[in-house]
Amino acid sequence: MTPSADPRVGKAVKAADRAHVFHSWSAQGLIDPLPVAGAEGSYFWDYDGNRYLDFSSQLVNTNIGHQHPKVVAAIQEQAGKLCTIAPGFAVDVRAEAARLIAGRTPGDLDKIFFTNGGAEAVENAVRMARLHTGRAKVLSAYRSYHGATAAAINLTGDPRRWPSDTASAGVVHFWGPFLYRSHFHAESEAQESERALAHLEQLIAFEGPQSIAAIVLETVVGTAGILVPPAGYLAGVREICDRYGIVFVLDEVMAGFGRTGRWFAADHFDVTPDLMTFAKGVNSGYVPLGGVAISAEIAATFDQRPYPGGLTYSGHPLACASAIATINAMEEEGIVENAAAIGETVLGPGLRALAERHPSVGEIRGMGVFWALELVRDRGTREPLVPYNASGAANAPMAEFTAACKQRGLWPFVNMNRTHVVPPCTITEAEAKEGLAALDEALSVADAHTV
Repeated sequence: MTPSADPRVGKAVKAADRAHVFHSWSAQGLIDPLPVAGAEGSYFWDYDGNRYLDFSSQLVNTNIGHQHPKVVAAIQEQAGKLCTIAPGFAVDVRAEAARLIAGRTPGDLDKIFFTNGGAEAVENAVRMARLHTGRAKVLSAYRSYHGATAAAINLTGDPRRWPSDTASAGVVHFWGPFLYRSHFHAESEAQESERALAHLEQLIAFEGPQSIAAIVLETVVGTAGILVPPAGYLAGVREICDRYGIVFVLDEVMAGFGRTGRWFAADHFDVTPDLMTFAKGVNSGYVPLGGVAISAEIAATFDQRPYPGGLTYSGHPLACASAIATINAMEEEGIVENAAAIGETVLGPGLRALAERHPSVGEIRGMGVFWALELVRDRGTREPLVPYNASGAANAPMAEFTAACKQRGLWPFVNMNRTHVVPPCTITEAEAKEGLAALDEALSVADAHTV
């Protein structure tokens, strides 16, 4: 429920923000952050009384929606019992959170190393892989995002890497499968999978398999486009890794914990990695938490040999308490099943209908509550609505589309020439249809830029 508007308070909040807060990924003098007064379920609102349907789940992390009462209560209860304790102690909430996570990961990923977020999880997974194999190189895909810490940003395959790319981090990028913009001249999903695997294997041959510690992939690529891998691709990567003794790391930071309609996206593809990273949906970001799920073989590497890594707040009690409450609520309330059903019966059909009506929509792809609309100037040539990594005037069509969404009470997740439809896993059918109706109207703005 939206509280009474109080613009005066909103102005004070904004003034304090502009005076003291340094925002990520931003030119500080060019941004205009919205002062947020509150949030509940699938909505948040500002101090002027404007309410927004959150089709972004913030940064695709509020999987159980805003202010879930069971999770809020668990944090409050834990704060009254034990706010913090060093990682070296055995604590009930830390052990229980690890048990619940391990109970849902595929295969024998039964040991959990806790971090404060996804980038740190990727950072530590890479370190584990290098120590386990004694090798240095790590392969990752273009069109990927793995975080903003040193190793994670070098693994990242989109332009956010460029300012921090040291060209000496031991990372080699390759093309993953993406039939709509295929680099392999494929005409079917089967061809795309086969040719992408051949490309990867050739790259490994030229880089030297004996030098490669790990291949790191987002199970379903997130920020870089919601790219669902074709059938057989992940299994093929698993086979290549097994053949060359390479550690297979799946990044489930964004795709995990119900986002794709399963507990983990890997469950759709019947593939078990050696290491799996997670964060975001594990507790919907209520308290910072991430981690690495570790196979028995890699865990055994550190039975008698110390693992040279750790964090002061690893397995923080408040974070672990919120994870326990989140996982239990998802189980009790059928939240994962809801995400699957909404995707299959509302979002998928609704988005495909929008694509038929709007010439600016080149492709729809996704699963669960994890979807993307590829916006184009020309469906025939597939020219993107804005150029790759556009900014300023070149990005005007997407800026206009984004403003149109917000004017209609919809908060979108926009990246380059795409808008992602990534609401909470708890979204109702009525809310999803409300969002689709707003999106329908906003796409008319994008249509004006088509040829």
